[in-house]
Amino acid sequence: MSRYTLCQLYTVFNPVLHTHGMAAQSLDFASLCSLMVKRGLLSEEQVLEIQIKEGAQRQRLIREAGFRQGGRQRYDVYPSEVLASFKLPVQGEKNAVLTEDRIAKVLAEESGLPYLKIDPLKLDMKLIASVLSRPFARRHNVLVIGLSGNRLTVAISDPLDAELLENLRRITGYEIDPRVSAKCDIQRLITEVYGFRQSVSAAAQTMGGGVDIGNLEQLVKLKAVDELEATDKHVVNAVEYMLHYAFDQRASDIHIEPHREHSLVRVRIDGVLHNVTTLPKVVHAAVVSRIKMLSRMDIAEKRRPQDGRIKTGTGEQETELRVSTLPTAFGEKIVIRIFDPTLLMQDLSALGFYPKEFNQFSEFIARPNGLVLVTGPTGSGKTTTLYSALKYLSGPDVNIVTIEDPIEMVVDDFNQVAVNPTVGITFASALRTILRQDPDIIMVGEVRDAETAANAVQSALTGHLVFATLHTNDSPTAISRMLDLEVEPFLLSSVLVGVVAQRLVRIICQQCKKKDYLTPDQVSALRMKMPEGSQKKLPVYYGEGCPACRGTGYLGRSAVYEVMPVNDKIVRLINTRGDSKEIMKVARLDGMMTLREVAIKKLAQGITTFEEVIRVTSE
Repeated sequence: MSRYTLCQLYTVFNPVLHTHGMAAQSLDFASLCSLMVKRGLLSEEQVLEIQIKEGAQRQRLIREAGFRQGGRQRYDVYPSEVLASFKLPVQGEKNAVLTEDRIAKVLAEESGLPYLKIDPLKLDMKLIASVLSRPFARRHNVLVIGLSGNRLTVAISDPLDAELLENLRRITGYEIDPRVSAKCDIQRLITEVYGFRQSVSAAAQTMGGGVDIGNLEQLVKLKAVDELEATDKHVVNAVEYMLHYAFDQRASDIHIEPHREHSLVRVRIDGVLHNVTTLPKVVHAAVVSRIKMLSRMDIAEKRRPQDGRIKTGTGEQETELRVSTLPTAFGEKIVIRIFDPTLLMQDLSALGFYPKEFNQFSEFIARPNGLVLVTGPTGSGKTTTLYSALKYLSGPDVNIVTIEDPIEMVVDDFNQVAVNPTVGITFASALRTILRQDPDIIMVGEVRDAETAANAVQSALTGHLVFATLHTNDSPTAISRMLDLEVEPFLLSSVLVGVVAQRLVRIICQQCKKKDYLTPDQVSALRMKMPEGSQKKLPVYYGEGCPACRGTGYLGRSAVYEVMPVNDKIVRLINTRGDSKEIMKVARLDGMMTLREVAIKKLAQGITTFEEVIRVTSE
């Protein structure tokens, strides 16, 4: 179908003026349905069926919006919104549903305007709030995207609303570059961005007049985003907007960092930090106090680091937040780590093991006693592996006890002990006490010293299955580390079942996945041996970057596992204090794949990229 100009669309679809305040040049529901039929997305039968239900569906959407917003404002329903709410299957596309995003793409193509899937991480919150007011943005469904020179880029949902574009030129004084986006995305970001910025601004003004931060209420359950607009508790709102934003973006950490002139808010997504916004310096202390109150820290103590935790509820899901404060040159820095229970405890088969390694690990954890070591740097997914294994083993006939510093996430099925040196609870002392608690399975959060290492080995010797973590680069080095911690070789060799080393690699986004080939330099960097004189090209994949992955080319992460069973050969090396290189050589001869080799396998299968393999594995 040929592409129409904006003026041609007015004529072709004969737009009408709606009673909900939309501009005169707007597609009505019937014309929009006709467009979907012409594009082959819907059939005539589907359109006939939903046109009968359009009026009732529109009223239902208005009632639902009024319920969410407490009847505070009129809600305008767009034809695209009504059409998307039917969730109609797209013709000729398996499992595809007609969404507002898909409709917005079609309207963008027909009008000759670019389509934009808005990336919240690339928005300038200050610019958005300063150019247009929230009532205007919400009423006309427009969001400021960016400013370059005298050209203002905006996202709109109705590409035929010429009156809106003219009003924007007149109000802002800028030339307007429109982009077409889904109404649901624009409205959600209007609520989040304006709500957060206005809460911060109001808090900054309040701070000037003094406020008793100690009187802020204890958070038990996060409000819905729409409910936040109805209250004037500005600091409370700002913190809750920040948490909602992090949850929506799949963030694993929130950083609030004080600087000389302002405070910087950053979030970590798939292992990479992204700048989000800045806070006025005057608001920083109030936000810190609010978070410290929620996590039951000492608000008055600003000179020492503190740790705390928050349990939040959003809808039916509960999420654990671990909070850490650190005094810096310009104030207290706060890091909030987010523990999503759906990610922290997964089915073992979904963690990223290949069949051989999965079977070996399953044999490790099926043992009635022994020591299993899991090793890797901070942030490599050790906690997810261990929690998932413990969840798999848990049951009414099993007593599972964990010692952690701190407890990552509270799980009802486990008996969890938090290390607290101020009252004498260390890994070593807790482990001694736990042995008198009739445990079946023990998890030691981290083996840091000789006493903890010795107690973990003794626990395994006395008939318990013990999981423990170490910070080493690979599996063979974990054995050397235990020997360095003064564990007797004959004791370690008698209880050690196996060692698992792991890393996390980012997964290529499936929506923008492209094929490529390794260059000779890349083959050399991977230390792969090609047949002499071979001209064969090795195919690999990468993410081109799209709205779904925010232009990064990656979406989600997968674990890379190096699994080393302790067999007779390795037992002999342990008893003779063989070094890690000897152990590695024997393990590889017995078929163990190293972290690099497993990562290369994921590269060859199109799961991750060459850059990720080099980044997370070393030899």
